[in-house]
Amino acid sequence: MDDEEARTRLLDTAEELFYRHGIQAVGMDRIRTASGVPLKRLYRLFPAKESLVTAYLERRDRRWLDSLRTAALAPAEPRARVLAVFDWLADWFTEPDFRGCAFLNAYGELGAAAPEIVRIHKAELHALLVDLTADPALADRLLILTEGATTVAALAPGPEPARRAREIAELLPGI
Repeated sequence: MDDEEARTRLLDTAEELFYRHGIQAVGMDRIRTASGVPLKRLYRLFPAKESLVTAYLERRDRRWLDSLRTAALAPAEPRARVLAVFDWLADWFTEPDFRGCAFLNAYGELGAAAPEIVRIHKAELHALLVDLTADPALADRLLILTEGATTVAALAPGPEPARRAREIAELLPGI
């Protein structure tokens, strides 16, 4: 196994374990065992747990936002693009392994010590909403709706929180 394959295995394992069990509950030895990557190589690729946590969140950020962006930009009409965000959330909330927002979960566990990617992710989500609406104030409201729906769905998974947030979004001036 080369370094790229080892890195992918480690990130896949870290993502599954951190997202399911929490960052603080999962140690490097558990990641090593589950990934099958020797400890020496693990620490060569990720010298500290913090570097693995950051890499996991950075990769998740890219995939999550790319998927949401693709779904939101699919409709031609601007209103439909905004509402597509909530349809995408409804699908995400029904995934069998859904456990809420990985970035808010990380911040909840680590507080001020959370990697900067947590704040960057939220800023990128806001920027996407601004791109969809061309209205920063409307994007602020939509961000609160998306974050609120995600938090509610983390406690009670299923599409309903996204559907309710979509209904509220439809009432906002400018949508």
